[in-house]
Amino acid sequence: MNLTFIGTAAFAVPSLRALHGAGHRVALVVTQPDRPGHRLRLTPPPVKVAAGELGLEVYQPERVRAPESVERLTALAPELIVVVAYGQIIPRSVLAIPARGILNVHASLLPRHRGAAPIAHAILSGDPTTGVTIMRMDEQLDHGPVLTMRETPIGPHEDQAALAQDHAAATLAPKLAREDGELEWDRDATEIDRRVRGLHPWPGVTLPFAGTRVKVLRGRPLSGAGEPGEVLRAGRDGVEVAAGRGSYLLEEVQPPGRRPTPAQALVAQRA
Repeated sequence: MNLTFIGTAAFAVPSLRALHGAGHRVALVVTQPDRPGHRLRLTPPPVKVAAGELGLEVYQPERVRAPESVERLTALAPELIVVVAYGQIIPRSVLAIPARGILNVHASLLPRHRGAAPIAHAILSGDPTTGVTIMRMDEQLDHGPVLTMRETPIGPHEDQAALAQDHAAATLAPKLAREDGELEWDRDATEIDRRVRGLHPWPGVTLPFAGTRVKVLRGRPLSGAGEPGEVLRAGRDGVEVAAGRGSYLLEEVQPPGRRPTPAQALVAQRA
C-alpha cells in the first residue's frame, strides 16, 4: 500500500518499522523539525533517525497545516496516512487527502486520556492499566471510531519512558509544563511517586534535598512518618524523607548541573 507516515516521538518508531517491514511503500515520513537537545545541540526526532536507517524520505515542516505542507502531501496521493505521536493537530485539509482516510495510533485506552500526554496522565491518575488504541481520525481530538485496542498493566515502578468510542467517558491528557514537576514535601508520598514516574523523562520532578533542588530519577513510596522534608534515615538503599502523608525513598537523584547520583552519596558529601 502507498502511504505517508506522520510521527515524531520514540513511541512512533515501532509503528514506522512495522509498516516498512510489512512491505508497504512509505513514500514520505513527516516529522517535526530538529530541536535543541542536550547542551542545546540540534537533535533529530527519533522518527527522523529511524527513517534515515530505513532509507525513507523525510519532510520536517514547522506546521503540517501550512499550505506548502498540504500541497506536498496532496501531490503524493497516498492511499492511507498513519499518524503516531506527531505533536500537532492534523487539520481538515490533511484529513481529506488520503483515499482510505487517516489512522491514528494513540497511547491510551480511548476515550480515557485524550490529548498530548496520555502515558504520563495514566500514571499520574494512578490507573492500574493503560494500552494502545488504533482509530480513524476525524476533526475532533482523539475522537474517531476505534478499530482495535490492546491493554497492558502499569507496573508499580514503570514510568512513561518505559508505556467507536464512548465519548461520555472521555478524559483529557493536556500537554505537560515544567511547573508540573516542581514539588514540595507536603505532598502525599503516593502522589510524589506517581509524578516521578509519570513526568520522567520530561519535565521530571524536582524536590528540595541536601541544600538544593534535585531532580528525582528513581524512588518509591514508604509508610514512614515525620515532618515533611525531614530525613528519616539514610542507608544503602537510599534516603527516606518524610512527606505530607507517608514517606518517600530517594534512590537516584540529579543535582543541578551534575550527573545522576545515588541519593545517599549527596548526604554523605554534606556530613
